[in-house]
Amino acid sequence: MSKKEEIKGDSFVIKDKRSSQLSEEDASREPEPEAPPAGEPAPKQAPGEQKFQIDFSTFIMSLTSSAFYHLGDLADPVTGQKETNLPAVQQTIDMLIMLKAKTQGNLSADEAKLLEQLIYELQMKYVEKTRG
Repeated sequence: MSKKEEIKGDSFVIKDKRSSQLSEEDASREPEPEAPPAGEPAPKQAPGEQKFQIDFSTFIMSLTSSAFYHLGDLADPVTGQKETNLPAVQQTIDMLIMLKAKTQGNLSADEAKLLEQLIYELQMKYVEKTRG
């Protein structure tokens, strides 16, 4: 059977519309930017264009900053209000502890030290908030 032929069943018809050409949806997509070959520097960015790279340290700092927000240490950027949500803080501390356990032996010395310090600081602030 060729690709254009129909397969008829008792209660339905199946049409094979595949082709070797790109579909309209695929053709309308912009190609993914290619990474530079190994050993070559990354292309320079236009002024004002910021490239944000996430790594493990940035990730755990992001989690920690959300915990400080929930501790009431940081004000909401929109309302300017400080709110306390201790269950959210406890959840973030638990996630950081889990990440520490799951990444043990796979982190650089700086990453491991940063993670340890952030967990300790959050735990101390959490205890302070729950007692106060």
